[in-house]
Amino acid sequence: MDSQTSQPSQASPSPHSFQVDLRGLVDLLSHHLYSSPKVYLRELLQNAVDAITARRAEQPDAPATVRLHAVDGTLRVEDSGIGLTESDVHSLLATIGRSSKRDDGIQAARSDFLGQFGIGLLACFVVAERIRVVSRSARTPDAAPVEWTATDDGSYTVRTLPHEARTDPGTTVHLVARAGAGEWLTEERVRSLARDFGSLLPYDVRVGDEPIADLPAPWDRAHPSPTTRRVALARHCHELFGFTPLDSIELNVPLAGVRGVAYVLPSAVSPAQRASHRVHLKGMLLTERAEQLLPDWAFFVRCVLDTDSLRPTASRESLYEDETLAAVREALGERIRSWLTGLAAGDPERLAAFLSVHHLGVKSLARHDKEMLRTMLPWLPFETTDGRLSLEEFALRHPVVHFTRTVEEYRQVAPIASAQGIGVVNGGYTYDSELVEALPSVRPGSVVAELDADTVTAHLDAIDPAEELALSGFLAAARARLDPLGCDVSLRAFHPLSVPALHLDDRAARHEQARAEAEEQADDLWAGILGSLRGSAPRARLVLNHLNPLIRRISSLRDPELIGTATESLYGQALLMAQRPLRPADSALLNRAFIGLLEWATHPDTGEDDRR
Repeated sequence: MDSQTSQPSQASPSPHSFQVDLRGLVDLLSHHLYSSPKVYLRELLQNAVDAITARRAEQPDAPATVRLHAVDGTLRVEDSGIGLTESDVHSLLATIGRSSKRDDGIQAARSDFLGQFGIGLLACFVVAERIRVVSRSARTPDAAPVEWTATDDGSYTVRTLPHEARTDPGTTVHLVARAGAGEWLTEERVRSLARDFGSLLPYDVRVGDEPIADLPAPWDRAHPSPTTRRVALARHCHELFGFTPLDSIELNVPLAGVRGVAYVLPSAVSPAQRASHRVHLKGMLLTERAEQLLPDWAFFVRCVLDTDSLRPTASRESLYEDETLAAVREALGERIRSWLTGLAAGDPERLAAFLSVHHLGVKSLARHDKEMLRTMLPWLPFETTDGRLSLEEFALRHPVVHFTRTVEEYRQVAPIASAQGIGVVNGGYTYDSELVEALPSVRPGSVVAELDADTVTAHLDAIDPAEELALSGFLAAARARLDPLGCDVSLRAFHPLSVPALHLDDRAARHEQARAEAEEQADDLWAGILGSLRGSAPRARLVLNHLNPLIRRISSLRDPELIGTATESLYGQALLMAQRPLRPADSALLNRAFIGLLEWATHPDTGEDDRR
């Protein structure tokens, strides 16, 4: 290392202060921090409410009023709060980003709000080119009023006014609209925003002479009966969210300072859809789009609540993710869970109406909550070979609860399994297979087994060995035709008689089939690699029904080519009946079989011997 660089500096550098470009900061606020210019009114209301709260802490009987007046592109906001001295003006209004640690006065009252970041009033520059504040302190009654005037170029002036300029303690904020922003300061827009942000504020807030608060909150109002309360909350939901709920759920968590209500959606929604909730912070609307307020499984409700414990982000338009929010989220989830168990215990009709729409959400919860699964077991609907039943009822009917993991597998075997007396649950829908497998954990003694092709085949009746031997030529021709497709052919007797053929495979067989197809299309290197992965899974099989009249006629054919064409047709029809997606080879087979049968049926030389 150079010795000169290791010597201490002879002269300490002079400190410099950061320079703030106010116009650039306002541009940052309007385009990146805030989602809309409308937040300016929330900040004005918040400042007024905080000031009143601070004054009430010292003078409990002090007036608590906020008045908003919008006229010709200007807005005047008057409050009866704590007011400001000249030193307060310099400290709180003109210092960006400063957070006082004093545990007194207005700053203490504002500690949970955006004022702690020192940029609350700057939100007004999003819509205003000039801000004028006139204030008189309630702490120093003999102090003269002080005026602070700021423009969006970053300059401000402070001056003392005559005592008669403002006789009562409090603050008045005057805004003059910037070019193109006049619509935000019209009386109609101000009234609408004030109602939206301040409907739960605890003080007398008015636009002109019109009150904007709507207290008590809908969930805190008394009603003569549970029915009238439900109707009133449903009306509130329709006004707020635009839908009439299936039901309403009280959200009362006193330890977390949370009060509100959750409304159950009347129609199904995707579990992946992020729900948006309305959150008020100490009466002031914080956000209409709180997404992380409830557990992910509670996607079937929209809620509105007021809290005094959750922290806002800097923009005050979302919630800060911390331990408090996590605890509130868990507590609100528990309230919704308790509502479900209460319905199961005392109101089965309302529960059935709910589950007909939102069974997916409850299944999502029941996967990880044994108590919820045990509670909902008699109610959750599943598609089964006995119809749409709960797992509880299905398990009472069948000693072994068989299930499939995919809808395609279920469609393959459901008609046959039902005719053979095998009970099968379709586990192919979201969460269903997981819930079926969890059944023994909440219902001891239950036996659950995944249904595979071998199980189905074992329940089908074998035919007489002599008859099978007599048909060996037919079976050989049929097997030869389907062998290139990786499918075996067998002959069994089963019901219903109307089903001529059944295509059976399982996931292992499908994986092996996909590997074989990829191996055929790969180059030598990849073909060798894929060949080394060859599995020992059983192949798919086409089970022909010896009881079906059509199969009996086909099995009597003598022409190997015609037997092959008929077998391909049966294979294709079995795939279609199972609603399986067709591979290119399957589609080509169906076309070939169809054309082949047409040619055979219309060929002039086709004789009775050929038909036999």
